[in-house]
Amino acid sequence: MQVTVLRCAGRVLTRFLTHHLRPYRGPLVLLVLLQLVQTAATLLLPTLNARIIDNGVLRGDSAYIWNTGLTMLGVAAVQILTSSGAVLVSARMSAGLGRDLRARVFGKVMSLSARELDRIGTPSLITRTVNDVQQVQNVVMTTSDVAVSAVIMCAGGVVLALVQDVPVALFLLALVVVVVVGLVLALRRLSPFYEAMQNHLDRINHLLRERITGVRVIRAFVRDAHESARFDATNRALHDTASRVGRIMATVPVMVITAMNVLTVGIIWFSGHRIDDGTMQLGALVALLSYITLIVVAIIMAVLVFAEAPRAAVSAARVNEVLQAESSTAEPVRPITPTAMTGHLELRGATFGYPGAEKPVLRDIDLVARAGETVAILGSTGSGKSTLLALALRLYDVTGGRVLVNGVDVRDLPASALHTIVGHVPQRAHLFSGTIASNLRYGREDATDDELWHALEIAQAAEFVRPLGLNAPTTQAGSTLSGGQRQRLAIARTLVRRPEIYLLDDCFSALDPRTGARLLAALERELADATILLVSQRIRTVETASRIVVLEDGRIAGSGTHAELIGTNRTYREIAFSQPAGGTVR
Repeated sequence: MQVTVLRCAGRVLTRFLTHHLRPYRGPLVLLVLLQLVQTAATLLLPTLNARIIDNGVLRGDSAYIWNTGLTMLGVAAVQILTSSGAVLVSARMSAGLGRDLRARVFGKVMSLSARELDRIGTPSLITRTVNDVQQVQNVVMTTSDVAVSAVIMCAGGVVLALVQDVPVALFLLALVVVVVVGLVLALRRLSPFYEAMQNHLDRINHLLRERITGVRVIRAFVRDAHESARFDATNRALHDTASRVGRIMATVPVMVITAMNVLTVGIIWFSGHRIDDGTMQLGALVALLSYITLIVVAIIMAVLVFAEAPRAAVSAARVNEVLQAESSTAEPVRPITPTAMTGHLELRGATFGYPGAEKPVLRDIDLVARAGETVAILGSTGSGKSTLLALALRLYDVTGGRVLVNGVDVRDLPASALHTIVGHVPQRAHLFSGTIASNLRYGREDATDDELWHALEIAQAAEFVRPLGLNAPTTQAGSTLSGGQRQRLAIARTLVRRPEIYLLDDCFSALDPRTGARLLAALERELADATILLVSQRIRTVETASRIVVLEDGRIAGSGTHAELIGTNRTYREIAFSQPAGGTVR
């Protein structure tokens, strides 16, 4: 099983690098040439050294020693220059590959639907974009640095050893084969452990993200020790897996060095007798010992590369899974641009179920919202209110029925056209690091300051923004602002865009009733010609809507005005009378 995993991982890594290194074919060719020259120079030095000993030192020929010594200096200079050039080319190529992969993964993530994002998971996407790409970049760096030179050095060392002395070189060749087989057997065990390590990293990212965002709840319920124990268990699993990898890797250098030391002793003993009887020269022995050292270095370099290869193969497969993912809300092949209607949203028999769910979240939803209408969606938790808005935004595609915007199925609309028509304000308002102005201009960069202030006035946010100014800094997620302030800024941001259809997903939940009432009244005046779909659990928020749709267990349980539903719809009446002054008709 491990052999199959390793072979599959190796094929994935090879195909992955072959595809993504195509833009770097020029640097790759230059790198191979530099390493060929560098390795040839390295292999030439022991032979020149052997000649100095046999033809210069033993014969007392000073001129030969000087001439050959100067040649060795020139070869060493070439070796240094080509080695430095190879490292520089390798570093730039691997850094460029890492940059390209991160950009491609980021671009792909931005194009995926909510279904694919849910399937892979946010923590895993972060790990794949940062850690997995880094693993691939590292293996390209180490491989391009040493792989070519290690192979040539090992093969060339054996060939030149044969030139020096065939019987001794055959012993060397046999031992090299034994060591390489041992290395392959040891490295086959690593791939499953590397895959487990990456999965543990995903889990740690998930735990960290969840605990950091929920730290107030953890402290409020005094669950610090419990959460620490959960984190420690995953952290310990990662540590144990990494330790097993370390133990396997620790045996490799010991095996290589021990084998080569035994070989060196054997060669010295065997060659000593042959030098005594005149069948071998002293320079040949010195050269053979140098080639043994070079071969040991080459094998250790190869070990470093191949030890990283299984982990990089796992990372490449994980990155490739993201890059090959197909969005379930892909752009239409033949897009249609709506022209006949404005502000018209319709769901015809819309049905939707999340993958793996026992039953659909929404079933046979028929709903029409027209320009100038405020349609409120009311229902208990889990009734499908937010999912309905997600279908209108095409974050998910319906599993049955249709969703139409301005008479066109959203699956036939380009995403840019859909999101120009439809604006969305989520319950959990998200602000980006920057300034208040940069966040308000997020959907329309050419908006003037006057337009920003007008949107802030409508959203009841001007009062707290004015003392700060439009250039006041905002932190990631707007953590320095209250929940109500973030919601009002998110509403203002959508107002700046001026879409035809507004999807307001319980975005008044953090506002006090008075502020919420003022904001809703201002929106109805400002957006008299627009279409508003308002999701809320508050009767006071929805009671003035043109029409209220009651959702229950994924179906429409009633539709009408507040006055109509309070007298005819049991679900609406129960919700109304469970809230303060909820049953009063205004």
